[in-house]
Amino acid sequence: MKTTTAIGYTQNLPATDPKSLISQEIELPELGPHDLLVAVEAVSVNPVDMKVRLGTPADGFKVLGFDAAGTVQEVGSAVTLFAPGDEVYYAGSIDRPGTNQRLHLVDERITGRKPATLSFAEAAALPLTAITAWETLFDRLQLTEQSTGTLLVVGATGGVGSVMLALAEVLLPQVTVIATASDDERAAWARDLGAENTVNHHEDLAAQVLTLAPHGVDWLFTAHSEGQLETYAQIVHPFGQVVAIDDGSRDVSPLKSKSISWHWELMFTRALYQTADMIEQHRLLNKVADLVDQGQIRTTVTSTLTPISAKNLRHAHELIESGRTLGKLVLTGWE
Repeated sequence: MKTTTAIGYTQNLPATDPKSLISQEIELPELGPHDLLVAVEAVSVNPVDMKVRLGTPADGFKVLGFDAAGTVQEVGSAVTLFAPGDEVYYAGSIDRPGTNQRLHLVDERITGRKPATLSFAEAAALPLTAITAWETLFDRLQLTEQSTGTLLVVGATGGVGSVMLALAEVLLPQVTVIATASDDERAAWARDLGAENTVNHHEDLAAQVLTLAPHGVDWLFTAHSEGQLETYAQIVHPFGQVVAIDDGSRDVSPLKSKSISWHWELMFTRALYQTADMIEQHRLLNKVADLVDQGQIRTTVTSTLTPISAKNLRHAHELIESGRTLGKLVLTGWE
């Protein structure tokens, strides 16, 4: 049985506690038919890491981490998409051990080729956010190059929002994008990624949006929907659509009079349920890699920590929990 160094938790503790994330040697599961064994070179940290660390029992020792970039070491018996030596990037699955380990198993069907023009650290920033943004725009909202209308991105300067702005700029040329940003630095970031307009979500969101789009927006993506349904009902056009990625139950009755559709987006659904179209995540990651290598979209890394260690991961979790990060935070290299 192979072993690997992994970073995880044994109990639900605040990130400031030295025991909240620890390093440990673990056994690797058996290589499945569609599995790749990847030598992880870089990882990034997402809000979901914090939610799992604080809210999910460890059941002994639970390894966190979703985004990763690395090199394929071995492949399963049914693998056809990759070979040893290939450089890959991916976001993994929430029901398998995480990417915060030197060697990691991932299904080839949710794995993409690493953009050739990016370092491992730059590539590791993209998978989870790119999958979420892509599925929101093209699977949930069914937008196409011919779509016309206005899209409001709430939480536009976070990881998912940032990639969504970039994808919309390149692939949705007739869609006008309004982005939320809480200060001048974040507003500049959003405009640089392609947003035509920005509004401050700490002020009167409905008034600001309706000044820019008097008849309401056609589509709304939100990373922060709790307590906002009345506002969304004001600013979304009749027959419009809302996509949310945050957690919790919602009373969507305020949307009924306008026949506004409500969608949930969870990028782990395909892997969790082994859906027939699971390979679509491989394909979309390759499309994103092509766009990166063509210079049409860029990595969203804004902070890098070295090496990948329990101490640096605890610090990264603290930064993400502050709610003030811009873009993506990555860790690269091992001690």
